[in-house]
Amino acid sequence: MTAALGPPRHLVFLGPPGVGKGTQAAELARELGIAHLSTGDLLRAAVAEGSELGRAADGHMRAGRLVPDELVVEILRDRLRRSDAAPGYILDGFPRTLAQAKALEQFAQLDAVISLELDPKVLVERLTGRRLCPQCGSVYNLATRPPREPGRCDRDYAELTLRPDDRPEAVEVRLQVYEKQTAPLLEHYRRLGLLRPLDASGTPAEVAERLRRLLRVGPGREPGPGSPKDRRSR
Repeated sequence: MTAALGPPRHLVFLGPPGVGKGTQAAELARELGIAHLSTGDLLRAAVAEGSELGRAADGHMRAGRLVPDELVVEILRDRLRRSDAAPGYILDGFPRTLAQAKALEQFAQLDAVISLELDPKVLVERLTGRRLCPQCGSVYNLATRPPREPGRCDRDYAELTLRPDDRPEAVEVRLQVYEKQTAPLLEHYRRLGLLRPLDASGTPAEVAERLRRLLRVGPGREPGPGSPKDRRSR
């Protein structure tokens, strides 16, 4: 992973709930002109398309069951065959387990695994301070992105809500589950030499700057295929 070769383009982003991995993954994917893929988005898209895999996933989701690993992996394998993933991709929050990681290695290239890390106390504050608009889906945070008027959405003035799993007692359980589930996964990637820890404290802009230094992305880098600058030059 050297500057001469350019930044890595086949990445996994891992991190506990509330750490901001989705924000950082989306921004970096836009900058590099690569695909940003999260498990939830993949499943929803497959269901919306009505593919055979999507119909199978929908059956599990409607029944309130977790979609089996084998099915998630096949949906991801199919998605990576598409043209927008050819220049590269960021897998946001996948794999979650060692079994998923080993399945992924059978068909996907990985250059680095970014593990976003943050003090658990800060994570609890972030998650318990999160508020959602039930009408438009806007997300706020009482500490870092508060609404203009307390308790009301800036866009439609709907009353903001707190998700049940963002209550303090639920957040503690979510973080414990994440740590237990991903510890073997992180050790696996550490042994492979792919793990890159990233300090996720501070503002999103500060975290983004650390990420760019970690991956050697910055001014003077040639735009990748599909990046906004590359498209404007065509």
